[in-house]
Amino acid sequence: MARRQEAFRFTGSTGESLSALLDLPDGDPAAYALFAHCFTCGKDIFAAARIAGDLAQRGIAVLRFDFTGLGHSEGEFANTSFSSNVDDVVCAADALRERHAAPALLVGHSLGGAAILAAADRIPEAVAVATIGAPADPAHVAAHFKETRPDIEARGEAEVLLGGRTFRIRRQFLEDISAQNLEEAIRGLHRALLIFHAPRDETVGIDNAGRIFAAARHPKSFVSLDGADHLLTRRADARYVAEVLAAWAGRYLDTAAKGPPQAPADAQPGAVAVRTAGPTGLAQDITAGRHRLRADEPESAGGEDSGPDPYGFLLASLGACTAMTLRLYATRKEWPLTGVSVYLQHNKIHASDCADCETREGRIDEISRRIALDGDLDGEQRRRLLEIADRCPVHRTLTGEIKIRTELVGG
Repeated sequence: MARRQEAFRFTGSTGESLSALLDLPDGDPAAYALFAHCFTCGKDIFAAARIAGDLAQRGIAVLRFDFTGLGHSEGEFANTSFSSNVDDVVCAADALRERHAAPALLVGHSLGGAAILAAADRIPEAVAVATIGAPADPAHVAAHFKETRPDIEARGEAEVLLGGRTFRIRRQFLEDISAQNLEEAIRGLHRALLIFHAPRDETVGIDNAGRIFAAARHPKSFVSLDGADHLLTRRADARYVAEVLAAWAGRYLDTAAKGPPQAPADAQPGAVAVRTAGPTGLAQDITAGRHRLRADEPESAGGEDSGPDPYGFLLASLGACTAMTLRLYATRKEWPLTGVSVYLQHNKIHASDCADCETREGRIDEISRRIALDGDLDGEQRRRLLEIADRCPVHRTLTGEIKIRTELVGG
């Protein structure tokens, strides 16, 4: 498949203009991906360009960009940090979403891989993540200038030689990478993960891949890049990564390429659409108006805990409706209600333990709801608001007669 390119600029996390290049297939993309390059590299480094181009030939559009202060992007590298790089990744995803579609696949090389892992939770449309030679701890990058580190800590900054180029590194960079907890982000990734790593990588040791793999939850995969160097300077190695990545991501991107679930054309306003989020697992993508949500089950119930379970959404619906109803009532009465907190829990209880239930046998559902009211309210106002809580529309729906009509649609 032929490919084409689209160059553009977008605003980064610190307000600077960042340079981006989108590799596109000749036809409509099956999905979009975002590629984050290695430390002090640029979007045009061989590995990034080769992998992006090969993925585009396989129908996946890939956005690569220069981080703040690198390549053709504005800003000063010395003012950046790992955290600002993570923010730049999110800004790049936002820009791609505005111009075309949000990235369903996130790919990161070296420290860019660590940034992708840290940013994934802030890019809800991403369903798959791949790292190439990534460190398990961003602080690993400090090994590149360990001889200069005493000067940086003593004077606040120092010039370091990286990849044949001189960069100014400041103390804030060291402090930032030392404060990161990437393993926590990996444990909470809730996305399919593919780890590429060369066993003889002299820049980022293979033990980093083991730590990432151990911290991640399933589905996760590891691919050994036997004989490759850290920067994938051999054409065959970069092409191999692209081939394997495209094949692996395909099973997840097939679902992502469909876009968010849409309600049928004859659906009434306010309709909600739900669709399985992938070929396996229990996660569900939800569209409610222009909002996208994710439902799942906890790991103990066979899910991946990538979103609230169905009862979590049910309780959230009742809690939100309760707080909104109290707010509207107090506003209409001009009462000094400044805030509402609602705490809910769902339980199964024995019918015999319920004094005001008609059913006397078996187990029944019980929702406990506790309400905290903020503001200078008197006792009568608080009592009245407690009564009004039972009048919220969702409360009435749950306690009234409900009919659920189910039918098959489509083929």
